[in-house]
Amino acid sequence: MNHQPYTTDDFSRNPLMFYYEITRACDLVCKHCRASAQEMPDEDELKTEESKRLIDQVAEFPRKPTICFTGGDPLKRSDLFEIMKHATNSGIQSALTPSATPLATFDAFQKAKDAGVSAIGMSLDGPNAEVHDAFRGFSGSFLKTLEMLDYARKLELPVQVNTSITKRNVDLIDDIAQVLTDQGIMMWSVFFLVPVGRGLEESRISPQEYLEVFEKLWYYSQTKSFSVKTTEAPHYRRFVLEKGGDPLAGPKQISNPKSNADLHRNRNHRAPLGVTDGRGIMFVAHNGEIFPAGFLPIVCGRFPNDSVIDVYQNHPLFRALQNPDNYQGICGKCDFRFVCGGSRARAFAVNGNPLAPEPDCLFEK
Repeated sequence: MNHQPYTTDDFSRNPLMFYYEITRACDLVCKHCRASAQEMPDEDELKTEESKRLIDQVAEFPRKPTICFTGGDPLKRSDLFEIMKHATNSGIQSALTPSATPLATFDAFQKAKDAGVSAIGMSLDGPNAEVHDAFRGFSGSFLKTLEMLDYARKLELPVQVNTSITKRNVDLIDDIAQVLTDQGIMMWSVFFLVPVGRGLEESRISPQEYLEVFEKLWYYSQTKSFSVKTTEAPHYRRFVLEKGGDPLAGPKQISNPKSNADLHRNRNHRAPLGVTDGRGIMFVAHNGEIFPAGFLPIVCGRFPNDSVIDVYQNHPLFRALQNPDNYQGICGKCDFRFVCGGSRARAFAVNGNPLAPEPDCLFEK
């Protein structure tokens, strides 16, 4: 296994994170679901041996990415742990994002750990059952999430909690942070809505509200035991840099950052700045369709007919996304384009062009 850190030199060669939507089946009906998940799996879902061959191909990247088994609800797959074990045996680290349903038992978490999973991701979209369960379309989801957090602590499994921000809960950031304070989590990843799937029916917050949320996240990155990052809001990185902090550090921030032009190079953190849709990220759907990211639904190929390595390295869209000088409007001129670059997924969802400017950014240069 290659233990050297992933750097910006890897952007054009292989992803840092490889997301595999192992199934679209899920028992929840989340209001903002990217996949518009359904109760039963699709007939064209990759079978066990096909999934293993996909993993074998992922293992052939110059630097093996981390695989995140996502969905739908991965626990709806009866062969999940067999496939996860195959990834482990291939020298690939893996993460799992189970849904908060009765399938997420202590025994399931134990099996995931035994299969070699290195982290668990779970969602918390409100500080109480009323808010969270309304998001998830499942009564009891909030309490189940707290149970899952307890399972992970007992099994010493690192946890990333994902919170999706919309008009529904933007005023509850402080309350959610308080709930997470004593949960022993590793990371709080705050996701900003991309209007795809069922998310088309939800309301994005305003650009000004982004900055207000960023201020709160910056505060909690300084005061909580867990790290904080954003998903589909890379301009938070610029916000932190301008505060004199390090977007990739833990609670203790650097006091004397390098110049803005150099901050994305030669970093010794978990990943370099600049990772975004198609640039350090790759997504394969349940049926083998290949995308730059789960929230950027432009099909660039289909496994097994197409090689995920060839698509990542050579497909015109991936190549365009990997060079921020290709971005248009303010994003192509911004001094922070190599550390931020804007959400390519939101640019596509709003403007129909993945290279268009980030629509939810107030920065002007």
